[in-house]
Amino acid sequence: MSMYNSSIPVFIRHLGNLSGLLDSAIAYAAEQDIDESVLSTARLFPNMLPLIKQVQIACDMVSRGGARLAGVEVPTNEDIETTFSELKARIESTQAFLQDLSEESINSSADTTIVMPAGPYELTFSGQEYLNLWILPNMYFHISTTYNILRHNGVTIGKLDFLGLDSFIATGP
Repeated sequence: MSMYNSSIPVFIRHLGNLSGLLDSAIAYAAEQDIDESVLSTARLFPNMLPLIKQVQIACDMVSRGGARLAGVEVPTNEDIETTFSELKARIESTQAFLQDLSEESINSSADTTIVMPAGPYELTFSGQEYLNLWILPNMYFHISTTYNILRHNGVTIGKLDFLGLDSFIATGP
């Protein structure tokens, strides 16, 4: 398993799954005649971030993580999205950024020291620790929270939508 294969394809796939969850939310809002903003601003609990922020953070986590692993400038985003279509565009631009990162650079990052801010803290990881202990768990957390917000609000999605396994399911003869 290479650093690249354990990161970039995983990030891109799960961002695609996240985009699919947003497609389900768009369809549900239309079917139920619910203003999209009801879902996009929903939270699981009052002190948790809304769905919009969950998607933005998931994108930031993998784009910043990929950049640090590749040794390139960390991108910044303005977090101006307010609609599902804008969030889907953010996901697409994040996937495009990730696809442009050097496989060779990422593969050579396992032992690289990565120092990063996290609120009032400064965290230090090896590249492999950064991928396995920071980027991946945070990506899954924010995508799971997005899933949970949508599911809690009645969007008909399930585990297969989260995992994006539809391409692996045999459809019969």
